Amino acid sequence: MSAVYVASGETPDPATMRFEPMKVDDLPEVLVIENDVYPHPWTRGNFLDSMYSGYQTWTLREASGALAGYFLLMLAVDEAHLLNISVRRDLHGHGVGRLQLDKVMALSKENGMQSVLLEVRPSNRRALAVYQHYGFVQIGQRRGYYPAAGGAREDAIVMRFHL
Repeated sequence: MSAVYVASGETPDPATMRFEPMKVDDLPEVLVIENDVYPHPWTRGNFLDSMYSGYQTWTLREASGALAGYFLLMLAVDEAHLLNISVRRDLHGHGVGRLQLDKVMALSKENGMQSVLLEVRPSNRRALAVYQHYGFVQIGQRRGYYPAAGGAREDAIVMRFHL
């Protein structure tokens, strides 16, 4: 699958980026990033199910319109569950993930949530470091949660951020 976006090679200014609710028409671009950054990516069906279930599904776009990232957030009673958050590979380490987490927290607070929960692979050290730096704390582990290479399974670290 070829990339839909064109990376300029320049680091975009997060202040010029804009959030938009995810639409079905965004999925080709979303899937390019999803397939690039994850060894076991979500499918188009996974995204559609989340959208049709009424979850908070958002894209983040550069001023040029290029997709920089996206996230999906499920709101349940008083706890939000961050189902998926992704940043285009060439933007890793440039504050785009933190910008998205700020939006996650704002949406969660607006909807009366008390905390945000997520799972992360222990092998995804970059994401784990971002979450820890943001203030998430480990509250548990889910054994064999993620598919891994060769039919194996990888545990998930469960983390929570209290709002």
